[in-house]
Amino acid sequence: ITILHYNDVYNVEKRKNADEGGASRMCTAFKKCCAPGENPLVLFSGDAFSPSMLSTCTKGAQMVPVLNAFGTHCAVFGNHDFDFGLEILSERVADTKFPWLMSNVIDNETGRPLGDGKITHVIEWAGKRIGLVGLVEREWLDTLSTINPDEVTFLDFVDAGKNLGAQLKHEGCDLVIALTHMRLPNDEKLAKCCDEIDLILGGHDHIYLVNKVNGKYVVKSGTDFHNFSKIYITFENGPNVEVSINEIKVDSSYDEDEQLSEELEKYTVLMEGKLDEVLGEFTVELDGRFESIRKNETNLGNWVCDVVLAATGADLVILNSGTFRSDRIHLPGPFTMRDLMSVVPLTDPIVVLEVTGEQIVTALENGVSSYPKLEGRFPQVGGIQFAFYEENEPGTRVERGLIKVGDEYLRNDSRYRLATKTYLAQGSDGYSIFKNCRTLVDEEGCPELGIAIQNHFEAIKMRLGKCKRSSKHRQSLVTLSRRHSLIKMLDGEELDGPPPLRKSYTICQEGALPRSHFTRRASLDDLEQHSCLLAPEISNRIMKLNSELRDRLILEKERLQ
Repeated sequence: ITILHYNDVYNVEKRKNADEGGASRMCTAFKKCCAPGENPLVLFSGDAFSPSMLSTCTKGAQMVPVLNAFGTHCAVFGNHDFDFGLEILSERVADTKFPWLMSNVIDNETGRPLGDGKITHVIEWAGKRIGLVGLVEREWLDTLSTINPDEVTFLDFVDAGKNLGAQLKHEGCDLVIALTHMRLPNDEKLAKCCDEIDLILGGHDHIYLVNKVNGKYVVKSGTDFHNFSKIYITFENGPNVEVSINEIKVDSSYDEDEQLSEELEKYTVLMEGKLDEVLGEFTVELDGRFESIRKNETNLGNWVCDVVLAATGADLVILNSGTFRSDRIHLPGPFTMRDLMSVVPLTDPIVVLEVTGEQIVTALENGVSSYPKLEGRFPQVGGIQFAFYEENEPGTRVERGLIKVGDEYLRNDSRYRLATKTYLAQGSDGYSIFKNCRTLVDEEGCPELGIAIQNHFEAIKMRLGKCKRSSKHRQSLVTLSRRHSLIKMLDGEELDGPPPLRKSYTICQEGALPRSHFTRRASLDDLEQHSCLLAPEISNRIMKLNSELRDRLILEKERLQ
């Protein structure tokens, strides 16, 4: 039999000036990669309805004709399929023409699988009985903003795989396939521990990969309509099967499927006018690749965190890297609304919390706990610098004595104002330490992330005289606390506008000589003018420790103190 497998598809349109990707191209590739009469079994490993630019308007409705046009026979839910809640997901599932699986998560309210998925599914195919299970990991249950993790029951995926695989074999299945939405280490654990499953077709990792573990294949089939897998299963005498796997790349050699393109046009035309609006022009590349931003400090993460810092006046910002969805390098030049929505496609409310130094340490430990896995909990930060040991056990990785908020070393019992997403403030993505923190400014008093970024671009245009302005009021380009501390450093004068949310030590210096009003104004101008350059850099906010770096940082701390 022939299987076509794909996973993690988001943006139905092909990238501008790109020779790869696009749902309509992939639809053609599905049809042309098989010989007449080959009749492939089409399987999907989750994440379709969100996030993307279109999904912010359609709540994933544009994906229904895509999944159906591909001839999908069975799927497992991915974490982002729950982004708009169970009611919307139920509508989308009802419109698809195939069953969805959720074999190891139970909704306590209904007693049924989460999302009302099936536990198992059996397909008679080419004279063989194919058993299917859908398995997910506990880790991403904590990231679901629309699902209360306390109201679901998670069943260990290995135990579920063993029990359901044995059940399907007992029912006469010739082959048991696990459709999974888990990170690679968990897929490999399933392969090592579960002899009852013959083939693992996974998602969640946005990579193309084929590994053989414990005599069976673990397959990840790429991402975002760029590639998929064509798998041949040959049944030999007895229980053995021979498996061969080919990657099919979706490139310009495939024409767009006309029928699907026409179906999608009604969705895309709604947004085209707005999406091509130029917000600003960056002079450097922005790194939004998952392989970078989920393991390292990046200039894109720094810039967005600095925008939030300026918009809220907080002392520090912590965002989870799962916020950033573009998974690509953004080239220097015009940055459009389309680019912005590819980076932050979801509505992300911001809040300001009161946190202690100890709580900051706990949050940072959670952020690096899954390193080097490409987990969305890895932090991007502003107003804070920290270092961690890659090899230490989770929970002991951050060197707490080297954490700095602004230019001051962290004090465990001091209180700070932290800006973050409501999503993290609710304890999601493992940041449970924030759940009981006092809210100083709720989401009604803070800009939504995407709006803060748009306002930042608008403020730059105002400062540069590129747009009309009827008022001098605009979003600050540098954090209010930084502006006020600069004034205090220079001449003690007060800046027009509200005071900072709390004292910041970002640029304070002891013994600063009095300076003139003109120096004060020029210094503020310099700060804001630098922000207008749109040339964010990596600035050692997140460092990976070795003995040499640790010694150097300790010497620096001793010198400053």
